[in-house]
Amino acid sequence: MSTVRTRLAAIALVLLFASPAAALTDEEALELIKLQDERQNSVGDYKALVFIEQKERNKNDQVYEALVYRRDVTDKMVILFVRPKEEAGKGYLRVDKNLFFYDPTVGKWERRTERDRIGGTTSRRQDFDRSRLAENFNVKWLGEEKLGKLDTHKLELRAKPGADVAFPVVHLWIDKATNNLLKRQEFALSGRLMRTTFLPKWFTVKNSQGKDVWVPREQRIFDEVEKGNQTTVVIRQVELQPLDDSYFTKAWLEARSR
Repeated sequence: MSTVRTRLAAIALVLLFASPAAALTDEEALELIKLQDERQNSVGDYKALVFIEQKERNKNDQVYEALVYRRDVTDKMVILFVRPKEEAGKGYLRVDKNLFFYDPTVGKWERRTERDRIGGTTSRRQDFDRSRLAENFNVKWLGEEKLGKLDTHKLELRAKPGADVAFPVVHLWIDKATNNLLKRQEFALSGRLMRTTFLPKWFTVKNSQGKDVWVPREQRIFDEVEKGNQTTVVIRQVELQPLDDSYFTKAWLEARSR
């Protein structure tokens, strides 16, 4: 725990004493995305109640409720849909860097990619998981930019060779005052903008070691390809208590579907 705190303090000092008008070096830009990763890592287990609202052109709005279980130490995760009734029991399991989807109506598991939509919404697996930016991307500082009234660092991230990510190029806007991630845009290799996400609200929860874990309370995700489609992900309740090993298995998720 002391190692994590020491690292976070060092990162904060680097950013604090960087000249406001000077460009961030590659090392400082890397430390800034490492800070995003550290703040969201629960260093243990994580459970959250999540509400998902999907808006699509010429369709009725859909509202889903799901439970998200994570074990950040081993990068395992489960997303279990509990409402509405017709979606209850469907779920996703991420284990050993593989993502699987289970549909109880057919009783089959299907392997999914990082690009696949969660529950047919605009969201992806990464929107429910902890941040792994430094692990998957190389980073470059693009400059300072106003986002509304806020001063931000704008960063460009490009996927490392072999990294399994939803989109290979990502732009981030990080608030200079709070280091909160406020906006994220994701691009195809061609340069086409695919999604824009706004993260206006964050909150913290203390884990059993007393570490503050940062959680995005609200994510507003806009589909830039199918204009008019958008998803809002709201995280309500977060618990950081230990979970049983059985949660992160196909058998556990199948049992929830019966």
